Amino acid sequence: MIYDVIIELTVIGSKRCFMELIRVKDVQKTYRNGVVGLYDFSVNIPKGDFVFVIGASGSGKSTFIKMLYREEKPDKGSIYIGGIDVVRLKNRKVYKLRRKLGVVFQDFKLLPKLTVYENVAFALEVFALDKKVIYKQVMKVLNLVGLKGKARQYPNQLAGGEKQRVAIARAIVNDPKLLLCDEPTGNLDPNTSMEIMKVLEDINKMGTTIIMATHDRDIVNRMKKRVLYIESGKLVKDYEKGTYYDEGIKKV
Repeated sequence: MIYDVIIELTVIGSKRCFMELIRVKDVQKTYRNGVVGLYDFSVNIPKGDFVFVIGASGSGKSTFIKMLYREEKPDKGSIYIGGIDVVRLKNRKVYKLRRKLGVVFQDFKLLPKLTVYENVAFALEVFALDKKVIYKQVMKVLNLVGLKGKARQYPNQLAGGEKQRVAIARAIVNDPKLLLCDEPTGNLDPNTSMEIMKVLEDINKMGTTIIMATHDRDIVNRMKKRVLYIESGKLVKDYEKGTYYDEGIKKV
């Protein structure tokens, strides 16, 4: 399990406690072509938060997401997830970190020759669990995303929104404390996008921390969650319940 770190904050003379899940401190990343991925990037994210990461294309949104599941490593700085030093984690142990996270991509990344059930179950088979345990957990998450009746269908029989629901089910089937979403509604129409966001909001209400990179103004404006605005690799705005139309964000 990912262990949470209890941090005490002093707020206007009083104290409040929250469970810190992610701590990013002074992170910098410059690619070989000279493009700045992130620069002096610092942020703390508590357990149970729902965070939108916004900014123009190439601003650093995906770089930030990729660093959290160690697809990328910073040139300097530190990243802790539940007390785990992600930056110094040895390559041979990265898979252990990723087993504790869920990741949802824009292009679904489903295996076309496997059924809906098999695509989701695949994420649990690495744990060598009993088939009955796998069946129970897979059907539980398929029911959560509204696809219990389509367990035997194949990806080519599904609409785009249904494929993304499968991808979400696969990402949460191992009961992660953290769900990372990189433009999960990017290939979907507005109505389907809001259906997917309802699923994600339900998952968040169950206690899962969600970090979602997006260009979708309507989603950000409707949901009014915490918003991190990245520009040229820098975190320039951090709004508790922000929108795309807040000062400094409206030009994105």
